[in-house]
Amino acid sequence: MTGMNRHSGPPRAADAPPVPEPTYAERARTLAYLGRTGTLATLSCRHPGHPFASLMPYGLDARGRPLFLISAMAMHTQNLQADPRASLLVTQPDWSGDPLAAGRLTLMGEGRVLPAEDVAAARGAYLARHEKAGYWVDFEDFAFWRLEVADVYFVGGFAAMDWVTADDYLAARPDPLADAAAGIVEHMNRDHADALVAYARHFAGEAADEATMVSVDRLGFKLRLRRAERLHSVRIAFPREVTTATQSREVLIEMLRTARRT
Repeated sequence: MTGMNRHSGPPRAADAPPVPEPTYAERARTLAYLGRTGTLATLSCRHPGHPFASLMPYGLDARGRPLFLISAMAMHTQNLQADPRASLLVTQPDWSGDPLAAGRLTLMGEGRVLPAEDVAAARGAYLARHEKAGYWVDFEDFAFWRLEVADVYFVGGFAAMDWVTADDYLAARPDPLADAAAGIVEHMNRDHADALVAYARHFAGEAADEATMVSVDRLGFKLRLRRAERLHSVRIAFPREVTTATQSREVLIEMLRTARRT
């Protein structure tokens, strides 16, 4: 579900079809997948009614629910034992620009100790992300917990924000380019700046002095454009769905040939 954006970006022509993009549920699930550490907010035992925020490494189970390996001595664990309500904030990793333009995600729900039958799978999923946790995973005071997601709020940067139902989030899957996207963006910005300007001109009808790729997914990519003193962004669709880095390279070359023929 994408919902209604509460802010609007640059105006589009009335007859221009919308540029396809992943749903907010898929984007939220992708961001949770890419993250490794979030901020866990629990309800303080020491100061009743006050939120207590903690740095929290996490893993994900097969449905995208956050997994925590936490000590009984930790304040957030004691808070959860008294009141299971909690939220986990995840922000876009490796983002160096304006933090308000980055993606972020708030997962709300209840923290619960994992049942014994789920521990083996959780252990594997968590240690795959946090190898060093193997040193303390078997300490007696540590246990695996899971955030049972009840609601989700996703912000994809400026002009992209809405609630996502827990059912939609749990049914979504990470974007197939999630692991390759950072490399694609870095390569295009480093080696193909002229191609990005050509994409903007041909596929978005935007003349730009400079174009920078800021994100890419299975359906297309987003460019930040500079024209004199004006800065704005556009999204450009792939001609077909892309699911691998190799396919993205093939499609981007094909699109450049098309752009340069005009």
